[in-house]
Amino acid sequence: MTSSIRVYDETETAALLPYPQLAAEIGTTLQDTKAGRVSALERATAGLPGDGTFLLMGAADHRLAIAKVGAVHPTNTGKGLPTIIASVIVTDATNGQVKALLDGATVTVRRTSALSLYGAMQVGASAGTVFMVGAGAQATGHLEALHAGLGIGRLFVSSRTAARAQAVVERAQELGVPAEVVTDPAAALERAAEADLIVTTTNSRTPVLPDALAERLKPDATIVAVGAYRHDTAEIPPTVVAACDVVVDTLAGAEEEAGDLIQAAAAGAWLWENAREFMDLLGGFQRSGKPVLVKTVGHSMW
Repeated sequence: MTSSIRVYDETETAALLPYPQLAAEIGTTLQDTKAGRVSALERATAGLPGDGTFLLMGAADHRLAIAKVGAVHPTNTGKGLPTIIASVIVTDATNGQVKALLDGATVTVRRTSALSLYGAMQVGASAGTVFMVGAGAQATGHLEALHAGLGIGRLFVSSRTAARAQAVVERAQELGVPAEVVTDPAAALERAAEADLIVTTTNSRTPVLPDALAERLKPDATIVAVGAYRHDTAEIPPTVVAACDVVVDTLAGAEEEAGDLIQAAAAGAWLWENAREFMDLLGGFQRSGKPVLVKTVGHSMW
């Protein structure tokens, strides 16, 4: 390390990563990885007390070698602490000098949201009406990213925590997006069935979308699911997975961590061979007339 290391706080880190440009850079990174210009380590995870998960990731190209060290602590919500706490270390790939430290939680939210934006754009998603389940940092990030990249016409938010749902609605209104909280389950089903884009950003162990939605999804609807990142968690029920064409960020990561898909396959409702990954979409994507489920769990290359 040297004294010239630049440390970026949460606000400064966010300013470095505007969503549309970040989504575009994710696409470039995907192309560079396919061409062998990026080396990415497999993500390493370990269990922590209180249902937490410790994560290590790293990737490099000819310019930079970057590592992320962090953890996800679902119980932090009740403690008034962030769910994701992490740091990102940026080094010079040619000499190993540490160049910068970034706020890892901010990088995580913005990268995840920009990855969703990239995936949504690749499958031709519309954001005329958006139904969002979850109201944490990822929900706000997805609101900002999708609005910046696609333009949201109207937003409905469903969450177990009314105050947090209202905060997301207020942020949407600041952006000029008409928005409201949905609390009644029947009303939530109606809003989901009418939505062009459904976004799930929860840490739920059980599906947050109802089975009944499978037969009511609009044929041109898109679901973006980012919350479930372990085999024992799931936001999307097997019936809804089966009703969709499925696209994942990476197949290897999804097979290891995408609880929604793992459980749908285990139930015999869906087959892994039917999944396509982002790398496959570089040549274009043609919708089949079915809803599309975009499931991401993250990868070191991002």
